[in-house]
Amino acid sequence: MFTGIVEEVGQVRAIQRRKGYQRTTVEAKRVLEDVSIGDSMSIDGACHTVVEAERRAFSFESVSETLERTTLGRLKTGDRVNLERSMKLSDRLSGHLVAGHVDGMGRVLERRRWTDNMVFRIGMQAELAAYLADKGSIAVDGISLTIVSAGARDFSVTVIPHTIEATTIGERRVGDAVNLEVDLVARYLERLTGRTENGNLATFRNVGIGNDREGVS
Repeated sequence: MFTGIVEEVGQVRAIQRRKGYQRTTVEAKRVLEDVSIGDSMSIDGACHTVVEAERRAFSFESVSETLERTTLGRLKTGDRVNLERSMKLSDRLSGHLVAGHVDGMGRVLERRRWTDNMVFRIGMQAELAAYLADKGSIAVDGISLTIVSAGARDFSVTVIPHTIEATTIGERRVGDAVNLEVDLVARYLERLTGRTENGNLATFRNVGIGNDREGVS
């Protein structure tokens, strides 16, 4: 479990690819202070298992489902990524509950720079709209953000200067793909309220993708 508060921006050092598999090595510093093999790490919002840890880098492995449904399959050497270690039960929840299971990829439709902030309008799959609400929460590339306005196929967020400096969001341009995870509470509310006419629970749409342990949530 994560909070959506990015701890550090890492840089991709190396990528090994074969069919349906990718091993990525990321240079970092802060997130490696107490990391061990087997720990969970959020990389641009997708939960992965640390499979190798060095003093200044760590490696993780992605499977085909994650590579197809997140931006990680598009990574290149030198790319910067948002990093967050899994939260401790004693941590403050400064963002919102983030599982690291990406619900789908969005695309930047509009990017506006104001004096002290940035506004992004991001397109998304229509099936995600039910989980979004004005002033609700969403994770974009693993960053916990507040939704300014939510439409049928897009939403807008305003990003403060600190977040621009501490994450990769300021580097996103119109047309760029981003990883989206809807609010975890909204998922459970659908499960609780999604009932058929006879009162039984309707089939729940499992659209979440993460690749901690095996890659599919």
